[in-house]
Amino acid sequence: MSDAVSTSVPAILSANRISKSFGDIPVLFSIDFDIRPGEVHAIIGENGAGKSTLIKILSGIEQPTSGSITYDGKTVVLPPNGQAAAMGIVVIHQELLLAEHLSVADSIFLGRELRSGPFLQLKEMREKTREILAALDVNIDPDARINTLSVADKQMVEIAKAISRDARVIIMDEPTAVLSVAETKTFFEQIRRLTAKGVAVIFISHKLDEIMELADRVTVLRDGQLIATVGTENLTPDSIAQMMVGRELSNLYPPKHEPDVDAEVLLSVRGLSAPGISDISFDLRRGEILGFAGLIGSGRTAVAEAVVGLTRKTAGTVTVRGAPADYTHVAQSLDAGLAYMTKDRKGRGLLLNAGLQPNLTLLTLKKHMKYGFLDGRSEEQALDRAVRRFDVRARDPSVAVGKLSGGNQQKLMLGKTMESDPDIVIMDEPTRGIDVGTKQQIYHIIAALAAEGKAIIVISSEMQEVIGLSHRVVVMRQGRMAGVLEGAEISEAEIMRYAAGIKQGGENDRLSA
Repeated sequence: MSDAVSTSVPAILSANRISKSFGDIPVLFSIDFDIRPGEVHAIIGENGAGKSTLIKILSGIEQPTSGSITYDGKTVVLPPNGQAAAMGIVVIHQELLLAEHLSVADSIFLGRELRSGPFLQLKEMREKTREILAALDVNIDPDARINTLSVADKQMVEIAKAISRDARVIIMDEPTAVLSVAETKTFFEQIRRLTAKGVAVIFISHKLDEIMELADRVTVLRDGQLIATVGTENLTPDSIAQMMVGRELSNLYPPKHEPDVDAEVLLSVRGLSAPGISDISFDLRRGEILGFAGLIGSGRTAVAEAVVGLTRKTAGTVTVRGAPADYTHVAQSLDAGLAYMTKDRKGRGLLLNAGLQPNLTLLTLKKHMKYGFLDGRSEEQALDRAVRRFDVRARDPSVAVGKLSGGNQQKLMLGKTMESDPDIVIMDEPTRGIDVGTKQQIYHIIAALAAEGKAIIVISSEMQEVIGLSHRVVVMRQGRMAGVLEGAEISEAEIMRYAAGIKQGGENDRLSA
């Protein structure tokens, strides 16, 4: 947490009794919010709590149904379509809005190019970009193409773009969702540099530890209503979580029920090599949850993609129920009872412009055929089961999935994955970008599936998630297995020792234990 900003400092941006309805449906109810210069103010809440709508109003993308916005002490109507950036209110979206084929300098000044008559002042734009990056203490070449940068460096370019606009308020929506621990630390250092210069930062995150470290104040929303605005010195992660969901979360992770040691081995991998991984070996038994941990880029997703046939293996064997599994297409693995839930729900997991039913049954259309035609009634029944089983909440099943909250999108994708009734399920980042209440739901669903006899692999960047769910944990490092932990060995410190290369392990005789 940064040094507390004095309460005597007047707010730079305020929402005053803001309400918002879409048609007849109210989504925000009389919200008060303000942020002061030099402050980090976090807005948190479950998916669907109203966070996105509030920040859209604070940045002019949406207009309130009632209430007012005050900026610099004056009541204003913020202009739409990102034009509030010219006033100093800049949004850094979760999906970075950078032109991948342009240079860093071109991206920063895109649409605001420096000109001398009809000619671009390319040298001046490069020099100003270099000055801004130097002020952030970031070593990025102004001439580098955006598509050559790491995600962390792209985030820094977004901050540099905001600074180039003389931003006074920067709204950051889940900025660390795809950053490693080290990258997040560097990113926080840059935020502190900004606030030290008087920039106000509105910070949206589901990661409560980050909020406790970075924010001065926290505003909690629930079901479109303001629950509280509290200084972080008076909060704990548990108290924040409880305000978010309105209930006790001491049972965030369900009890672990150890699988039968003689349970059937459903998936066996030996010496698997593929792009990004080498010599991977493990067994997965019925009723077991096997976690895959490691730093970003360690090869966790590459293992899953090679097992299900999304990438071609170059060596080794994969067997499902003892039968060779040389899949070259994910449809083959699905037919064999092996399902993969991608970590990229928006890019590869869901059809964002389609309704719930087409998304749910997309991979299992054969199951819903009757006399050679698609049986709409069968699909409706499948959707009804999935909505009840996975608690997918939507006002209308025909609504475009892209308009659902992240948590409901994730639960729908889980329903889609389980629609084929697989025996083996690989879940890659199953709770990325969702709130703590929905995480709890998904954790209990995963445990229930294992109790039913499903064999489950959970790949996650959140170590507590891996620790809280898994019976055993495979730790990946640089494309190889660094070690396998079980029982009392499964701890954050031990996972990090293997992930960082301090310890070595992972002999094949341990992998099938």
